[in-house]
Amino acid sequence: MSKGFSGVDFENKMAGHGNRLIVRSALVLSIIAVVLVFMIVLTVLSSNNLMNIESTQVSNVPSNILPSYSTCSFESFDKQTTLSGWFFKCEDPITTIIVVHNSGSNRLPFGVNMIDLIETWLNNDYNVFMFDLRNSGDSEGDITGYGYLEWNDVLGAISQVKSISVTTDVVLYGIGTGTTACIMAYDQLPPANLTEAELNSYPQDILDLGLNQSYIKGMIFDSPAKNSDDYISPAVRQNEFLGSLTANFVPYAIRVSTGISDSVNLAAEISRLPVPVCIIYGGHDTYIGAEKITQIVDERNRLNSGITVSQMIPGAGYLESFNVGKDVYIDTIMQYMTTFFIKG
Repeated sequence: MSKGFSGVDFENKMAGHGNRLIVRSALVLSIIAVVLVFMIVLTVLSSNNLMNIESTQVSNVPSNILPSYSTCSFESFDKQTTLSGWFFKCEDPITTIIVVHNSGSNRLPFGVNMIDLIETWLNNDYNVFMFDLRNSGDSEGDITGYGYLEWNDVLGAISQVKSISVTTDVVLYGIGTGTTACIMAYDQLPPANLTEAELNSYPQDILDLGLNQSYIKGMIFDSPAKNSDDYISPAVRQNEFLGSLTANFVPYAIRVSTGISDSVNLAAEISRLPVPVCIIYGGHDTYIGAEKITQIVDERNRLNSGITVSQMIPGAGYLESFNVGKDVYIDTIMQYMTTFFIKG
């Protein structure tokens, strides 16, 4: 009689095989679940670290070397944050330049060296408004939003300038993440010449500002990124534990925390802005990527070359252009200002 497997033996073998498969599958799924939970926790911790950076205080500048100014205290557009700033005015101003600093900085983004730029502006008949974004300098606020919250501060600053300056328009000067804040603030305002029916689609608090996009006559950008998230991902990679794994998730977590659903395609927005634009960046910028900023400049020139000024500062890294090439930096901005903003 030949030996072989009985039906019962075969069924037992198959049952054992099935049980082992279930156990292995459960083990794999458990590992995946643990990894996902770990990544979520790491992402949340990293986003909290980045949003809760310590406020950077304004440099102690001797009053005798600062041009005459008045201090300002005003509300952000969201009415939840009181901001602090300086207003420098000249005799017969052409326009007012509003400086919007990078996250982790303050109203003097280049320290006391920036006084040279302020004096140059004033000597050429441009008012200057410098202020601390939320969680910066002397302003209130506990968290930093990398532009996703600070657009409220920019609208507050524009409204404040409108109330205290005799000029009828402003030029926004965004530095680093200040670029995101400026673009988002601009996008919140209605375009000029909308019908009453079209204006009714805008929130009442925006309409109450009494402003539209035509009030912003120009924009200056120092180190603009292609996407608003691009300011956050490098910080995660450089400063956070296992940042290379969470670099693409933390920006989303920060946006969710600020109530913003989508990132901003800054490259597309900048290239299409209907106002004069000035772009300055460092040739050795490895944070945003000098080659990526060059692409923004090229696209801007392709679409709006007649109202575009740009300058790459050789040897400068991210946000180092002013300190590395101060004279060229100031000359570039003044070329832009005196080309597009002159007395009529």
